[in-house]
Amino acid sequence: MSLYEHVLIARQDLSNTQAEGLIEHFSTILADNGGKVVEHEYWGVRTLAYKINKNRKGHYAFLRTDAPSSAVLEMERLARLHDDVMRVMTIRVDEHQEGPSVQMQKREERGDRPRGGDRGDRGERRERN
Repeated sequence: MSLYEHVLIARQDLSNTQAEGLIEHFSTILADNGGKVVEHEYWGVRTLAYKINKNRKGHYAFLRTDAPSSAVLEMERLARLHDDVMRVMTIRVDEHQEGPSVQMQKREERGDRPRGGDRGDRGERRERN
C-alpha cells in the first residue's frame, strides 16, 4: 500500500461537529476499501484565497493515510460527489512526517523561515543616487 496526504475543504456553513463527521465518513470509506487513516487533523475554518461556489471561507481537514490506490480513487470520487465538500487534494508521499503538520505548529516551532532582516543570498541593498 502507498502513503498519501489529503486535504479536504468543506462548506463554511457546517458546524465543527459536522466537519469532523466528514473526516470520520471518509475514514470509513477508506477502511471499507482496504486502507487506513494513520492520523487526521481538523484545521478549523480558514479564509480561502479565492471564492469557491460563492464561499469565502471553508473548514479544512487533513488526513494521512496508508491505502491502496483503488481506495483513494473511491474516496476522492465520493468526496467530489458530496454536497458539503468543495475541494479535495491528494498527494502521494514517500513517508509520513512525525508530529503535527506545519499548519498546526506554532510559528516559533517551525524554524524554517528566516526572521526579518535576513536577506538570504540576495545580498545587501545599494543606496540610491
